Amino acid sequence: MPNQLAIRVVRKMSEVEGADWDRLLDRGSPFMKWHWLDSLEQSGCVSEKTGWLPHLIIVERAGEFVGACPMYLKLHSMGEFVFDLEWAEAAHHLGIRYYPKMLVGVPFTPVTGVRFLTARGEERGELIQIMGHALVQIAKENKLSSIHVNFCLGDEVEALKRVGFTPRLGLQFHWRNCGYQSFDDYLGSFRSDRRTKIKRERRELLQQGIAIRAIEGDEVTQADMRLMFQLYKTHIDRLYYGHQYLTRAFFDELSRRFAAHICLIFAERNSRVIAGTFNVQDQTALYGRYWGVFEEERYLHFNVCYYSAIEHCIRKGLERFEAGAGGSFKQLRGLDPQPTTSMHYVVEERFRRAVEQHLRQERDAVNQKRAVLLERSQLKKENG
Repeated sequence: MPNQLAIRVVRKMSEVEGADWDRLLDRGSPFMKWHWLDSLEQSGCVSEKTGWLPHLIIVERAGEFVGACPMYLKLHSMGEFVFDLEWAEAAHHLGIRYYPKMLVGVPFTPVTGVRFLTARGEERGELIQIMGHALVQIAKENKLSSIHVNFCLGDEVEALKRVGFTPRLGLQFHWRNCGYQSFDDYLGSFRSDRRTKIKRERRELLQQGIAIRAIEGDEVTQADMRLMFQLYKTHIDRLYYGHQYLTRAFFDELSRRFAAHICLIFAERNSRVIAGTFNVQDQTALYGRYWGVFEEERYLHFNVCYYSAIEHCIRKGLERFEAGAGGSFKQLRGLDPQPTTSMHYVVEERFRRAVEQHLRQERDAVNQKRAVLLERSQLKKENG
């Protein structure tokens, strides 16, 4: 490492000046902003009690921030959306303690974005490698099993490969704006049978007296966010596998500190909210995060989570809509599979070789699956 650079580890976002952190964030990703990450800590969503112990990596030159990444010691594998429970089981059989492990990413957020912040004018690839080497050194010195960098960018993938990390591919369903001027333009991109079904799904909600509206930015109040929290919690409580990662305090923090990036979509009947989604947006994209419903109605989920979100994107001129993890049914609504990448470093050599072999096979399977799914796209070929 060049002599003029120094690396230190910080245990809380509050120990870092928000302006210093955000000054490095010139590559988008609202989830990497200081207020988002600090709100997770201040609200208790991220803590030793929840199994997320913050350890932020800071790179400085002459006391100035030139690089950083959010790293967490994880005591489990929940809330990551890159699933490695089979790895933990394999490690157990090899006599290797899998937890705690190291995770570089945004808690509870399966959204691709920058994971290594670098200052303008710096050699970004070199700084990513320096932080990657530092992570490996920390893992080895503390006898940790592995390092995981989830949902990272392409240049981060290439830099981490040179450090010895191995890529893992995944799939998500995204919508792309092909210059649509209206929702009808978007419908025109579908095959005729699917276009007819979507029109029927939209029409049925109107016949039930349900109206959908989006509110964003300064329009979003604390009362709106608390209502959204109730919807979120109601949905989680109904799922037998549900796990509540977020608290009401987190929603309160966001209403106070992050409203500029929030878009809520509510469905109402007789002026009463019966369903809603919580979304985050920036200048180019809308990110669907949480859904909840007080009254179940046919097609309500598709209209609130997808059609209204896409309509909002068209109205705002956003380039894409990322609807989160899972759900191949999203493809029926015009969202096609896009690859995601995470990077992994396993310390113990035997275990590392086994994981690398598994990931090579898995990458081939993911690429084949994506090819099959793209052939099944509901969009006309010129739009696919």
